[in-house]
Amino acid sequence: MNSNDMMEKEEIFSKVLRAGRRTYFFDVRATKADDYYLTITESKKFTNDDGSFHYKKHKIYIYKEDFNEFKDILSEMTSYIIDEKGDEVISERHQKDFKKENDTDEDDSIETFGKSVESFTDIDFDDI
Repeated sequence: MNSNDMMEKEEIFSKVLRAGRRTYFFDVRATKADDYYLTITESKKFTNDDGSFHYKKHKIYIYKEDFNEFKDILSEMTSYIIDEKGDEVISERHQKDFKKENDTDEDDSIETFGKSVESFTDIDFDDI
């Protein structure tokens, strides 16, 4: 067992937020010097064509010396979003009948060198 595996096992306090296909894990962990830090893990469920599924995980580490600035910026950014757009979710993924202002029934593809390709705005950034 390497030292990274050992460090990951030192969970002190944990909370879980389930949000649709995503689950967020907030874990207080201990360093070898017995100081605490926070990990936030996003786990997202993907379904394969055969019906099986897998998870993709992304983790960030936040250390005590960054807590105040991190908290301030997170609060500022979330307040900005709520102030500008409200707290109602307005996305195609969450509302099946959502239509963009410029939506038409026409084909959204473009012709490039004799080949039809999807518009670059149709990229699903969740797959990156």
